[in-house]
Amino acid sequence: MTVDSPAARKPRGGKRAGVKKPAGGPDQPELVQLLTPEGERVEHPDYAIDVTPEELRGLYRDMVLTRRFDGEATTLQRQGELGLWASLLGQEAAQIGSGRATRADDYVFPTYREHGVAWCRGVDPTNLLGMFRGVNHGGWDPNENNFHLYTIVIGSQALHATGYAMGVAKDGADSAVIAYFGDGASSQGDVAEAFTFAAVYNAPVVFFCQNNQWAISEPTEKQTRVPLYRRAQGYGFPGVRVDGNDVLACLAVTKAALERARTGQGPMLVEAFTYRMGAHTTSDDPTKYRRDEEREAWEAKDPILRLRRHLEREGLADEEFFAALEAESDALAKRVRDRVRTMPDPEDTAIFENIYADGHALVDEERAQFAAYQAQFADEESN
Repeated sequence: MTVDSPAARKPRGGKRAGVKKPAGGPDQPELVQLLTPEGERVEHPDYAIDVTPEELRGLYRDMVLTRRFDGEATTLQRQGELGLWASLLGQEAAQIGSGRATRADDYVFPTYREHGVAWCRGVDPTNLLGMFRGVNHGGWDPNENNFHLYTIVIGSQALHATGYAMGVAKDGADSAVIAYFGDGASSQGDVAEAFTFAAVYNAPVVFFCQNNQWAISEPTEKQTRVPLYRRAQGYGFPGVRVDGNDVLACLAVTKAALERARTGQGPMLVEAFTYRMGAHTTSDDPTKYRRDEEREAWEAKDPILRLRRHLEREGLADEEFFAALEAESDALAKRVRDRVRTMPDPEDTAIFENIYADGHALVDEERAQFAAYQAQFADEESN
């Protein structure tokens, strides 16, 4: 898989193949597109990519399995097995495309919705569920996959990613860092500070904003007067808007942005213009603030359907492939169900562990008090 992007340092405009206007009218900015909603392959002058049939089928498999896992997690929450779940429905192309663009030595800082990126980084999907079941604070070692724990505080991971990238630069490594956040997080002060530090220190970091157009119930037009990717210009580094429902475009643009960072050219902002087809989380009801017509229009641009159309029209996948993938997704769903329902509860005092590296007298005192409190109930049961 190769990407040729000599113009990645300065994305250009113009009406040409692969440069499309998103839904919303003629005043909307152009975006990078390599695969139309009808599954037609188009070229872009600044972001050329060569993908083999095997790699295309792999991207399709990634998106299908990620969506199946995500749907199973939503169902488990509705059944009371999880306390909460943030679905990625509709954002599979943005996550799989950008996730597959990373190298093993790159470091990823996610929010709480990057289930597809976690899949690309080799994190077992079942490990994502422990926090949402309330049995751990994150079920994986971040340093095994260079994939940080999920971040609930909105926008704070952009600062963490920038600081880490500054360290990478000081160490002289040629790896890059990528930080994920949504359109709502782009309004946070933490993100603005991260942009400032990244620009001033020329940090090798890519800011990947998944603009799904809704910060819970707030539409993007109530958050900014300019397209989000243009905010980068004010900080002194480039930004580009990509079709977030086009897995190939997300792959090509992110690859180019990461390579730009690795070669000492500094940060870049990628705005993946996509759509959240489901609720913000399982505690949200989008029917209270969003029209059905809007959702239906974006369902026609479904990222998985788009790539399937391309595979079929080019004869790159047959029914046997799709049937085998369906069976694989069923097996994944069963494994997820079985794993969640058998997750052991943590020890009562586990909350006091790993607070300080060398221990702390106050934490020790609190642990002892809590243990004594819990022991009262054991005494009552024995009597």
